[in-house]
Amino acid sequence: MPGLWMGGHEFRDRSGRVELAVVRDEFDVVQSLLRLPGYGPDPGVEHHVWPIPDGPLDGTQLAGVMRLARAVNETLDAGRRVLVRCYHGYNRSGLVVGHALAQRGHAPDEAIRLIRARRSPWALHNQLFVEYLRAGLSTVRLLEELTE
Repeated sequence: MPGLWMGGHEFRDRSGRVELAVVRDEFDVVQSLLRLPGYGPDPGVEHHVWPIPDGPLDGTQLAGVMRLARAVNETLDAGRRVLVRCYHGYNRSGLVVGHALAQRGHAPDEAIRLIRARRSPWALHNQLFVEYLRAGLSTVRLLEELTE
């Protein structure tokens, strides 16, 4: 999807060394699913932080993921660049991007395939998040709130 990026806070360079993925002003909007100081973005770059675990989410956390996905689409519709990032750039960011793609009309399995093809085969290896996307986050949130 033009303008949409998914990544992490660290990556391996060509030699295999771990490098920090520090964001400066490459994006108009950055969404971080955990808070790590020193990773940017630069002042003046719109930054949304919504820390969530790489595991079961409660209703409030699911609502936040849904808001972030809506913000991704609003950013793309405005012709701006957005980065969605978590620690490694596979699961939590994949959940937000997957839901954003679903909001844009992609079937859940199509969105999952697209993320894995463009980001990494390891993306969305958290089976729970795959199940969340297949069921639909609105449904998962409703079921979660019924069990509280």
